[in-house]
Amino acid sequence: MAPRRKPPVHHETSLRHVWLASLGLAVMARRQTLRAGERVVVQADGLRRRALAMADDARSSVIGGLDSVRGQVEPRVVQFSTEVEARLAPVLDKLGLKPASRKRPARKTAARKRPAGKATARKPASRATRRA
Repeated sequence: MAPRRKPPVHHETSLRHVWLASLGLAVMARRQTLRAGERVVVQADGLRRRALAMADDARSSVIGGLDSVRGQVEPRVVQFSTEVEARLAPVLDKLGLKPASRKRPARKTAARKRPAGKATARKPASRATRRA
């Protein structure tokens, strides 16, 4: 035996049904809008964190690279300096010049005295910026 088909049920759509459906649609749209705003805030915060982490990684890699380059360059600069001084020493000796010493001469601790009666005129300090 073949199953019996139920006759289609026709509901009449009234103005009240349309009003309730539109009200439900408005409530659902409002909820989705609020959730979308929250999702955008969460995603923006995540992107900000990722950007900060990437910037920190880039900074640390640049600093590490500079440290390794500095470690390679400084010994070569010192070596070059000593080579130049070693090659110039015989030339300076033949010319009768002494090579400049690396140490600075000690400064005199006694202050110079100005002659009595002569006052030095001081220039008034100039202003770097003027207010308008």
